[in-house]
Amino acid sequence: MLASMIHEFKNIVESNNQANKEGYKTVLATVVALDGSSYRRPGVQMLIWENGKFTGAVSGGCVEKEIKRQAATVFSSGTPKIMTYDGRFRLGCEGVLYILIEPFKPSQEFLEVFAATIKNRKGFSLSSYYNKKDGVDNNYGTLCFIDKKTFSIQGKQINTTSLLEFTQEMAPSNKLLLIGAEHDAVQLCSFATALGWDVTIITSPLEEKDILDFPGAKNLIAVEPEMLSTENIDTHTAVMLMTHSYAKDLKYLLTISTTSPMYLGTLGPLKRREKLLHDFMEYKPDADLDFMENIHGPAGLDIGAETPQEIAISIMAEILAVVRDRKPIMLKDKVKGIHQ
Repeated sequence: MLASMIHEFKNIVESNNQANKEGYKTVLATVVALDGSSYRRPGVQMLIWENGKFTGAVSGGCVEKEIKRQAATVFSSGTPKIMTYDGRFRLGCEGVLYILIEPFKPSQEFLEVFAATIKNRKGFSLSSYYNKKDGVDNNYGTLCFIDKKTFSIQGKQINTTSLLEFTQEMAPSNKLLLIGAEHDAVQLCSFATALGWDVTIITSPLEEKDILDFPGAKNLIAVEPEMLSTENIDTHTAVMLMTHSYAKDLKYLLTISTTSPMYLGTLGPLKRREKLLHDFMEYKPDADLDFMENIHGPAGLDIGAETPQEIAISIMAEILAVVRDRKPIMLKDKVKGIHQ
């Protein structure tokens, strides 16, 4: 399951907490099955507040209105239900959605364990139980499995016997390490944050930058290259070297050479990358080949980007393509389905 999904579920939990503070009940809608094609795949969720407000979306906008209407009976009765939505007659997608709508009443223990899981960037799983037909059932519902503990998001036990099961693994949030503090780093931070990535800014102490200069960033660390700790650069971390200083880029590259990020990008033309690798090898002749081959420079896809915002989009697009092992093409040229 894509790491972006954990970000959406995190937003749902936070939205529920806010709704409870304001005195509103909430229900959760989860697409648990699909016949045909749709805007998004099963697993996508949205939270509906009792006052009509909602967080998240399960489609491009058409299905949400019907979900909000169907949620009214769940608010009044407290009984979960399955609703179907036939997009063959109302959407551009030729599919039938099966959507579980259930009360969202997680326990305080769940909220505490979940918060710790997000903070520690760990994964968990969700299993939804249902039948593939319209109707209500007190045993419909979703269970969350974290560190060998089981939580019902309805806050009550359910009997899952004889019900269908849809399970999704929630991978830890992706992290982007931005090494650099110029204007283009601000733009890349903004787009990565919007995609649900945890962004950490690495800058020189001489830059005198503040985390407020990078809206959405989770951390800012002012440190010289030689003192940078690499213990948190894991296989869910992308690294972007963009100090605009060749010497600094080389020093940071040498520091992180013992790590295995899922993506490593550099700014500048191809000649700069070749020189960077040449000088890197002078210092690290025994460097791991996989680390070397994972360096993308110039970073980004060729979409004709000119402005810092467009360049940020280009870089994030390449990062996603690398992380998800996709060769970028225009969707109109793709023979198989969009999500295949």
